[in-house]
Amino acid sequence: MDADFVERSRTITWEDPVPPLAASRELDGLSYLRALISGEYPPPPISRLMGFEMVSAEPGEAVFECEVGEYLYNPLGMVHGGLACTLLDTVIGCAAHTTLPAGVGYTSIDLNVSYLRPILATAGLLRARGRVVKGGQRVIFASGELTDAEGRVFATATGSLLVLRG
Repeated sequence: MDADFVERSRTITWEDPVPPLAASRELDGLSYLRALISGEYPPPPISRLMGFEMVSAEPGEAVFECEVGEYLYNPLGMVHGGLACTLLDTVIGCAAHTTLPAGVGYTSIDLNVSYLRPILATAGLLRARGRVVKGGQRVIFASGELTDAEGRVFATATGSLLVLRG
């Protein structure tokens, strides 16, 4: 390896996702998400992999935070847009989940992300907020916004989610 390159590393650990998923079927969506926030259940592996965590869940709304770093950089020297997309998909889905009864799930039908400015490692703590725009028994519509501590918007998203019963 060239002497100009300094190798870095990052270790990821996570808990078995199966037990919390089984428990989630007994709780309504809001109660389950709040149990994740309180630490009663471990976070899903994707949260550990990408370095984000859920910080609040209210009816029709979910908020995640993520401390960005250079390990998320793409070849152009900025945080890969996939992080913003994943965060927004997650908060939109979790906002929808807060409205669902026990035993009912969801999956994304579509997601439209608009990237407004590049994210650099110097951005610090990012906050993603998802909100249900229109609830439903079959399809839920939601939106999301990704901002920094100063309120600058980096990306927005809209999506629809299919409600899965049984």
